Amino acid sequence: MTIKVLLAEAASALSDAGVPDPVAQARDLLGIATGKEKVFIIAHPEHVPSKTEISRFSELVRRRASREPFQQIAGHQEFFGLDFLVTPDVMIPRPETELIVERGIGLLSKIATPSICEVGTGSGCIVVSLLHSLPEATAVGLEVSSPAREVTLANARSNGVADRLDLRESDVFSALVPEEQFDLIVSNPPYVPLEDIDSLQPEVRDHEPLVALTDGSTGLTIIERLVNEAPDHLQKGGHLLLEIGFDQSRRVLEMFKPRIWASAEAFADLQGIPRMIDASLAVG
Repeated sequence: MTIKVLLAEAASALSDAGVPDPVAQARDLLGIATGKEKVFIIAHPEHVPSKTEISRFSELVRRRASREPFQQIAGHQEFFGLDFLVTPDVMIPRPETELIVERGIGLLSKIATPSICEVGTGSGCIVVSLLHSLPEATAVGLEVSSPAREVTLANARSNGVADRLDLRESDVFSALVPEEQFDLIVSNPPYVPLEDIDSLQPEVRDHEPLVALTDGSTGLTIIERLVNEAPDHLQKGGHLLLEIGFDQSRRVLEMFKPRIWASAEAFADLQGIPRMIDASLAVG
């Protein structure tokens, strides 16, 4: 069976399953199954893969048609120019989260030896990207999930920053001692309201870790803890960066008490939706 026929059948199956962009997805899955580059697959539609490759491809298509995320099938995802291991134990790194990294770099680039704390490291995409871009920075990573910490550590090692990351088991800030303070605290917390979980895409709802998606309540309880507890662990003038839900900016901004925080602003994602909070701690 040729590449042309395999791709046509696979794209049809993926389309019937509701998978977006089925032609490109089929081509990428065939690349995984055969080890061939995209250029080869496009340029050689008459090529006949081996029986083993065809069998492997059929299994990958079956998995994707069941709405298993492509990134979990591939086992990795590019983020901020780096390659990250992806497993079902962590959220898949998303392009909009790169805005958090970009802003963090901007805030810390003028500090000689910046210190970072990430709450809920997951794959490690945020803290690893920050450390990779800021060679003099050090970070503490706080993550309650043991499997997620293993993924964070693997990605820190593969991207050459593990020696500057202190990774700890922690429920929000519980693993920190009172005197530990940072120039930047960053978090992409579980902000999806429990009542909205069923409406998510099956790739997210059925395959990404529930504990990383929702707090089991309104989607605001972890965010509120971060806002209330972060001042104890921020340097004066330090910043708290949060990713939030698409309709949460007003309620989250109301959590920042003016006598504690010098400023708190919401910033839009790539679609123009307010999805990031940048708050600075008062100096006085």
